[in-house]
Amino acid sequence: MNKLLKTMSFILVGILAVESIFASEVNLYTSRHYDTDDALYEDFTSETGIKVNIISGKGKALMQRIRSEGKNSPADIFITVDAANLWKLQKDGFFQSISSDRIQESVPSNLRGPNNEWVALAKRSRVIFYNPKKISKMQIRKLSYEDLADSKWRGKIAIRSSNNIYNQSLVASLIANHGIEETEKWAKGFVANFSRKPQGNDRAQIIAVANGEAEIAIANSYYFGLMLSGKKGLEQKKSAQKVSMHFPSQTGRGTHINISGAGILKNAPNSSNATKLLEYLLTNKAQKHIVNNTYEYPVISVVRPNKVMSQFGRNFKEDQTSVSEYGKLNPDAVRLMDRVGWK
Repeated sequence: MNKLLKTMSFILVGILAVESIFASEVNLYTSRHYDTDDALYEDFTSETGIKVNIISGKGKALMQRIRSEGKNSPADIFITVDAANLWKLQKDGFFQSISSDRIQESVPSNLRGPNNEWVALAKRSRVIFYNPKKISKMQIRKLSYEDLADSKWRGKIAIRSSNNIYNQSLVASLIANHGIEETEKWAKGFVANFSRKPQGNDRAQIIAVANGEAEIAIANSYYFGLMLSGKKGLEQKKSAQKVSMHFPSQTGRGTHINISGAGILKNAPNSSNATKLLEYLLTNKAQKHIVNNTYEYPVISVVRPNKVMSQFGRNFKEDQTSVSEYGKLNPDAVRLMDRVGWK
């Protein structure tokens, strides 16, 4: 009987050892809402044998979940949009430094968090959309964000609300470059030029220009790509076709850039696999998949933007402000927007 128990024990230990070897996985919390990302994770598993377990949700909800779970969180990686969200988690000590020469060589320093605790996976530009029937290319050619506070644009600008993180980061970038006082002066003039009370998402701002509710809108460029591709329906495609896109501040510091990015959690149970997944997402192959399905811009310089986006400019000048500034200056940006009446 004792011999039998010992034999069974050895067998059980062997089974657990084998399971340990082959139970290779990585746990991903992501607020990116693209179904096409699933194909990336499936390809990663096919190449490495590492299974990707995905928990999807809104950024704020996932951040709260990570905070609630604390040291016991099963999450290895958190992927979200906007550098300010990543900075907030880093500030509270939830990320670890990413130790990968491949990642550091691939991602420019201004698109990485302090101590390399998070990195960009894709770039997003916040640009100007305009009605070419009302505004000529000559009028728009040198237009900067700062110019939009000029009274000649009174009643002509559409943009979403101040509680939108994309707008908060845009204002934070202005604070980083001009200081609070100058940015507040700008914001007062900018808000006075709104054509309507801020409402809707980014696509709604582009549609407002197409419908004649505004002559200018500010929105992220990839939404325009999604609309033009027809992925958001025929009506939105028709609206996008009535509108043109302009990269602001090309004679100055360049167009505002934000990111989709990721960090590895401090207590990640599979940190080595997490590093491998991030390295994979920054390969040429994965970057091409991202830009051709989400219309974001690549982080890897040798990868070209999607052809839908390339028609508006492939080599536009980008603002080199460190995206980590957006998180650091977010509280100042939010208070400033409130003071100037940006609803």
